[in-house]
Amino acid sequence: MTGAGLWADAFTKSRALVGRMTVAEKITLTTGASSNTSCSGFIPAIPRVKFPGLCLSDAGNGLRGTDFVSAWPSGIHVGASWNKDLARKRGTGMGGEFRTKGVNVLLGPVVGPAGRVVLSGRNWEGFSIDPYLAGALVFETVSAIQEVGVITSTKHYIGNEQETNRNPSGDVEAVSANIDDKTMHELYLWPFQDAVHAGTGNIMCSYNRLNNSYGCANSKSLNGLLKTELGFEGFVVSDWGAQHAGVATALAGLDMAMPSDDFWGSHLADAVKNGSVPESRLDDMATRIVAAWYQMGQDKGFPISGIGMAADLTKPHNIIDGRNSSFRSTLFDGAVEGHVLVKNTRSALPLKTPNMLSIFGYSAKNPDHNNPKSGSSPWLFGGESFNTTEYEGGFFSNKVGTTPIAFDGTIYSGGGSGATSQSLAVSPFDAIVQQAYDDGTALFWDFSTDDPFVNPASSACLVFGNAFAAEGLDRPGAHDDYTDGLIKHVADRCNNTIVILHNAGIRLVDQFVDHPNVTALIFAHLPGEASGKAIVSILYGKSNPSGKLPYTVARNESDYAVLGPDLPEGIFAKFPQSNFSEGVLVDYRHFDARNITPRYEFGFGLSYTLFNYSNLNIQKTVTATGNDTFFAEYPTGAIREGGQVDLWDALAEVSADIKNIGGVDGAEVAQLYVGVPGDGVPVRQLRGFEKRMVNVTATETVRFEITRRDLSVWDTVRQGWRLQRGRYKVWVGASSRDLRLEGGL
Repeated sequence: MTGAGLWADAFTKSRALVGRMTVAEKITLTTGASSNTSCSGFIPAIPRVKFPGLCLSDAGNGLRGTDFVSAWPSGIHVGASWNKDLARKRGTGMGGEFRTKGVNVLLGPVVGPAGRVVLSGRNWEGFSIDPYLAGALVFETVSAIQEVGVITSTKHYIGNEQETNRNPSGDVEAVSANIDDKTMHELYLWPFQDAVHAGTGNIMCSYNRLNNSYGCANSKSLNGLLKTELGFEGFVVSDWGAQHAGVATALAGLDMAMPSDDFWGSHLADAVKNGSVPESRLDDMATRIVAAWYQMGQDKGFPISGIGMAADLTKPHNIIDGRNSSFRSTLFDGAVEGHVLVKNTRSALPLKTPNMLSIFGYSAKNPDHNNPKSGSSPWLFGGESFNTTEYEGGFFSNKVGTTPIAFDGTIYSGGGSGATSQSLAVSPFDAIVQQAYDDGTALFWDFSTDDPFVNPASSACLVFGNAFAAEGLDRPGAHDDYTDGLIKHVADRCNNTIVILHNAGIRLVDQFVDHPNVTALIFAHLPGEASGKAIVSILYGKSNPSGKLPYTVARNESDYAVLGPDLPEGIFAKFPQSNFSEGVLVDYRHFDARNITPRYEFGFGLSYTLFNYSNLNIQKTVTATGNDTFFAEYPTGAIREGGQVDLWDALAEVSADIKNIGGVDGAEVAQLYVGVPGDGVPVRQLRGFEKRMVNVTATETVRFEITRRDLSVWDTVRQGWRLQRGRYKVWVGASSRDLRLEGGL
């Protein structure tokens, strides 16, 4: 650690404090220990030097495993909102709850998995398959959480793209993500670079192997890419149980091992004593950890570590209410904006005081239980609605799941360590009942059968389904016949069938979406506790949908570059290999390169109004005009957090006008795509987005800054970002395939 830039003061203080510690005390900082709390991980206090210890807890969508906290919209829902301001507000509110509960390190946000494997069980925890969208949202999230004094643990670093064989089991090693240098920089490392640029205090290394070296023992990725190339000043923590060696992980750049001292502790003391690990390396570990504590101001006024994290909620405990009522609107707005309307025919939506509604599908109601118990429980890991036997078995077996849906109720988040704790949640059915009561609407429902009676007098029929996903299990498919059959059964009998899918990942719809009586389709993602209130607000037109897809919905499974996980086979049966041979051509980049027509493209989403685009303007920035050094082939700046400082120089500015030409006020996400000249580059890549509320007949101007990094490719020979010579294409539009304006640079 160099203490460069904004970390100078924290570095100086940390060096002074660590300098007073014994070797044993420094080792205490590096190794997890048990506590009388429910913190996911714990570093005990060092009273002699007045260091109070650290509580690390899950996760990136809200505080898990405790009471009196909010269930925030999950990462995929934030990605579907395409709203940087809302991501920041969510980070502020969520971070405040962690702080009030005495949690020093929030184990999130997630930008890995990125979403390469369509059926990966943890894609829902991250924002998007697109590195630019994920990077912009993780920047806002990290900045906001750390501004309230909580350290973010951006994860899972890196290549953790599947759950199948994510961990070693028996004599089979964890899967190896084999990624080339160019793909690493241009896709998988990109959002981590944004998180480091935002100042994240911690990075969590992942379970998988990377190019056949375990992620928490890979010196190239930790010492080389992260700490040297990106100038990361914080500390690296292992995912829980992801450390598989002692000396090797210390030398490779791991700084803190969780959750226990299997490889470090007294073993690390021996290694330092016998010279296997230099004491300077131990000093660096300790300095980085304490510096992050100082950097977030946790040395002054921070609550006692874990004070609000009762060890057992079934026993009497002090109530520490982490919630802040001023963020109720953020929870609601976040839930609304992550819904994506992709079909709306015959003016099906919004509803207009219907005489009769019929409601079908298992995902409309709350699960039958929402109650913690001592030890592990479905509530603890977000599996209340899912097959508990399958989930608990799969969590530790790292296999592909067999059940695609959570059949016992609606889902507010996915499952696993990223799940939220439901202290209060409104289901879609709860909210619809209230609205129907106020309107005098006749209401009929059936949540349990796949061939329900459908009243032909229904003004509309709502069918609620889901696609569940969880840590430890990759999904068995991108659609399920049970739900598709239910939808078709209802649509055969109801000429106004509206489908709402809570999807923890990509969900294919081609088996039913063209049915003439399926008039509307909403991807509802994972809205958090305000789920029901949000969907009713959208269905009845109180809120105008503005979400856009953060991924591509294909027509067929075979259309994707990578659908499911790689399995052990052949001579590598005991050393599973996953070759990322598609490079950067995943999701829309793959569809564009192969000229495949998707069902719904990346960035697509409908509104209850219409927008017109005009007046594209492209020019050099004021600072870059007349300054040739801005356009040098390679950056020359010093390395600070996020890499060379001139990578972030804005070289060009783009603006466009958006006019609301429809009948209601609404928000539009204007998207900027760039076509980089040269061979072997994607047809186009997202390089900017702005979400604006535009009132009826009004016009708003959106502006985008394009940085050096945005316009560069990774040069594997020079090991640097390189500007290309030639003409860059520039598009602005409503999606990756609805490109209304085109120019060049």
